[in-house]
Amino acid sequence: MKLSVIIPAYNEAQTIATVIGQVRACGLPDIEIIVVNDCSSDGTREILEAMPPSADLKILHHDQNQGKGAAIRSAQKMVTGDAVIIQDADLEYAPTEFPVMIRPLMDNKADAVFGSRYSGREILVDTFWHYFGNKVLTAISNICSNLHLTDMETCYKMIRADLFTSFTLECNRFGFEPEITAKLARRRARIYEVPIAYQARCYDDGKKIGWRDGVAAIWYIIKYNLLSRD
Repeated sequence: MKLSVIIPAYNEAQTIATVIGQVRACGLPDIEIIVVNDCSSDGTREILEAMPPSADLKILHHDQNQGKGAAIRSAQKMVTGDAVIIQDADLEYAPTEFPVMIRPLMDNKADAVFGSRYSGREILVDTFWHYFGNKVLTAISNICSNLHLTDMETCYKMIRADLFTSFTLECNRFGFEPEITAKLARRRARIYEVPIAYQARCYDDGKKIGWRDGVAAIWYIIKYNLLSRD
């Protein structure tokens, strides 16, 4: 099973090459990497352009900063794999989790597999308010979607490619997480959760999501679960 790994990148010059290397070393034999540079200004573009051409690497540049969701939407058109996962360009998530996550898809037990950061595995202790906000958003999402997830906001959502590419995605920023979760629920997708390791990044290290994105996420949960027809 070929895995397409979408990497949205905005000002990640310090980590982008390392992340690409980690994805290549994840342990799966057939990987496609799609990097979308979202108009970075810190040298990310130059690092990507200096990489040797490779059959497993596709690079796309946005001329204007549009947000994580917009980067994923651009990459959606370039997917050729059998499954898709989003990989943040920082070092919070470990691609070594991919072989475990892909197993339910390979066994045809799931249409999507969520990597849960709060299901019993060791994690670098997060801030209380980030953890609490995640739990609140997950609870609201569960109420609206009738799912029983422990981590709706996780970046690691591995989805069958034919299902992923069939969605009309709309959110430009971090609203992608509640949007894709709601759309999977509305399609009655079979969703597995597996525990993953997680190393939380601080705002001093470049973390970009903020409280305004949390407030917006509540609207997206309601919109895509209760108001949207897609």
